[in-house]
Amino acid sequence: MNASQTETVQNNAVVAIAYTLKDDAGQILDQTETSQPLHYLHGHQNIIPGLEASLSGVAVGEKKQVRVSPEEGYGNYNPDLTFKVGRELFQGEPPKEGAMVQLGIESGETVIASVVGFQEEHVLLDGNHPLSGKVLHFEVEVVGIRQASAEELQHGHPHGPGGHHH
Repeated sequence: MNASQTETVQNNAVVAIAYTLKDDAGQILDQTETSQPLHYLHGHQNIIPGLEASLSGVAVGEKKQVRVSPEEGYGNYNPDLTFKVGRELFQGEPPKEGAMVQLGIESGETVIASVVGFQEEHVLLDGNHPLSGKVLHFEVEVVGIRQASAEELQHGHPHGPGGHHH
């Protein structure tokens, strides 16, 4: 093992994971392959808290089954995050139901919401994450671990293959 690698998942390590994510019914919601894993910087909130916490101390090649509650995942569903906007906000044809839209709000922030329905003059939107309120079931394998570079630590995410590019 060279100096840039580490044996187990620990804070400030760039970790590569392959996973299958299922809901309570066993339906696959998301999946990566070992040949194209997800890279994240451990301890920097790059992934949901319940999954990140469960991977501390795991070694390369180790597989784990992880159950993540809504509180440790994407949060509980909040009905207060549903709202409607005038159809005139959408140039021409309004987006289809299920589409994700980005809206600028008065504070200057951007809100991402999914289209959940239509009324005569309005488009109904939901600002909750699509997985909020759901128990998540991960089958995860750690396929690589390395120490993060100083730049990656400063930026709070991995760079290079599988990571973020500036």
